[in-house]
Amino acid sequence: MAHPGFFQRQASARRNTGLLVVLFLAAVAIITLAVCLVGYLVTRSEYTGLAFADWLLSRHGLFTALAVVALIGAGSLIRWADLSGGGDRVAKMVGARAIDPDTRDSDERRLRNIVEEMSIASGISVPELYVMDHETGINAFVAGYTPGEAVMVVTHGALTQLTRDELQGVVGHEFSHVLNGDMRLNVRLIAILAGILMIGQIGAFLLRMSFHRTHLSTRSSRDRRGEAIFGLVGLALLVIGYVGVFFGRLIQSAVSRQREMLADASSVQFTRNPEGIAGALFKIGLKGGYLDTTSHASDMNHMCFGESTRMKFAALLASHPPVQERIEAIQPGMFARLRSRLRDSEPESALRSVGSSPAATGNTSTHEAISGFSSGAGASTSPLNTQPPQRLSAAVGTVNKRSEDYAVDLLNSLPSTFRNLLYTRAGAIQLCYALLIYYLPSQSQQERLSLITAGSLFAPNPELLDKLLPALASLGDAVRFPALELAMPALRKLDPEERRQLISSTEALIRADNRLSLYELALHTFLRRHLAGDSARVVPTRHRSYRPVIAQLQVLFSLMARAGAEDSAGSQRLFDEAMAGFTTGRARPELLETVSIKHLRNALLELNTLSPLLKPGILDACGHCVLADGRVKTTEYELIRLVADQLDCPMPPLQA
Repeated sequence: MAHPGFFQRQASARRNTGLLVVLFLAAVAIITLAVCLVGYLVTRSEYTGLAFADWLLSRHGLFTALAVVALIGAGSLIRWADLSGGGDRVAKMVGARAIDPDTRDSDERRLRNIVEEMSIASGISVPELYVMDHETGINAFVAGYTPGEAVMVVTHGALTQLTRDELQGVVGHEFSHVLNGDMRLNVRLIAILAGILMIGQIGAFLLRMSFHRTHLSTRSSRDRRGEAIFGLVGLALLVIGYVGVFFGRLIQSAVSRQREMLADASSVQFTRNPEGIAGALFKIGLKGGYLDTTSHASDMNHMCFGESTRMKFAALLASHPPVQERIEAIQPGMFARLRSRLRDSEPESALRSVGSSPAATGNTSTHEAISGFSSGAGASTSPLNTQPPQRLSAAVGTVNKRSEDYAVDLLNSLPSTFRNLLYTRAGAIQLCYALLIYYLPSQSQQERLSLITAGSLFAPNPELLDKLLPALASLGDAVRFPALELAMPALRKLDPEERRQLISSTEALIRADNRLSLYELALHTFLRRHLAGDSARVVPTRHRSYRPVIAQLQVLFSLMARAGAEDSAGSQRLFDEAMAGFTTGRARPELLETVSIKHLRNALLELNTLSPLLKPGILDACGHCVLADGRVKTTEYELIRLVADQLDCPMPPLQA
């Protein structure tokens, strides 16, 4: 079964945002007309003989319609503002607890290892992990506006009742939502539903107030008649609110179902193990995945791995296809095999046996227990070990066996002390310093560190650096970016002023020798990208052709051509070849002598506003420059990874 590529899925996600707006406006129009009909019936005695259409155009009708639209809009805007904090805010909304990166809990460590391996293999920043401690159902979701600030939330039931293979399948499913651009759409849908449900909530409030006042009131019968009308209006609004609920669920279903099937298929592609995700789905069919301890279960339904709330008319309104249909779509006959396996097993071990594999049994070795992927024999810990793809864009948003094996082996090669330091704020900060000086002699290292004038947390810490520097020197250049990715959850915990302090301190180390290497350029730009105040900002599409960004392409390809050639003549040739696909022969820009950090950053920011379908050509032109000599050096990979990251295109480890 062929699946749409990363860039097509990104474009589809943007189109789904337009569909969401259309459905929302349709729901608002129907709810507004329904409320206006109630208003017309209540005030009909004042407008005897006036048709409903004419009443709508009267002062009362227009005021009622505007009030309804304003209430729905206010409800959505309030929730939108509340969720502006991104994934962290959504996780806290449902009462989830952040998992300590250095946790001692074996189930939480297993989850973290699987997530870290898949992050490195796919080129996505490691998301922050949360667990819903009091939820016994099996479920999970990801939330956030951009992959760089995504969070992954799992229930306690998912942690404790799924085998390693099944949990890996669930993680692969959620990573697909990150890669496909679904997260942003999901968070926006929560805000839209809040507005649609506002009228029903107001009706329920009016109805409760009416009954309360009628029960306590000793006033005249006329006053009681007024309160009865008040209650009837509340009842009518409550009924209309259920119409809003119906439309809200319908919107969830329309937007979510197909994306869930695509995420299931992507999970199998990522993990190469259809029984993993199928076993998890089968257990949901047995146990359920309902969220019973949060009042937001209905709001979150479209975001979760499985249905998070019970509902009537499930065939029409469910956000996910039936479990059996999802399992059969993964592999025909899989559901029957899992059911037969359950029937043949002992009752008390039924859940444990479904979807299990030898790697998930109690006899699992230490290496297997912490690995989310099965490591290939003899795989190198360097990503630069086989022939790279001819078109780099084909690798974007994918996970392949080589990158999976590389991720497993790399994490297993990291000393435990070194790895644990990356999970702390102090250790992550010192890592940024160590990455800029580890290759220097000891005396030069001390001279560079003396340039950092910051105090407290940001002052060089000799004790921590003594643990980081030797590990970096022994592990080699290939570990630099993966180590930084592992440290990103800790770095994202820095407040805005602390982030500025970190960037300022790293700039002092970079400026020390009055020259800028490709590696220093990549590291600095990466930190600025992910720690800037607007790092979670959604980048809108502004350009649907290359014509407005020729100057930016000139900057980027000048840098890539000089990085991929040994001499000026080779650089000129590579630059001309890269630009040939974007300009006419008569007005071709010239190769730039130098490219500054500022020029590159501004160029990449502008190029990121291109339509997703135009970005593959840019990545392939960059790949043409660095692959011209048939090999990819570590610094060239880091440069390619930087460009892909700035264009919101997750790039797995390259091979050369």
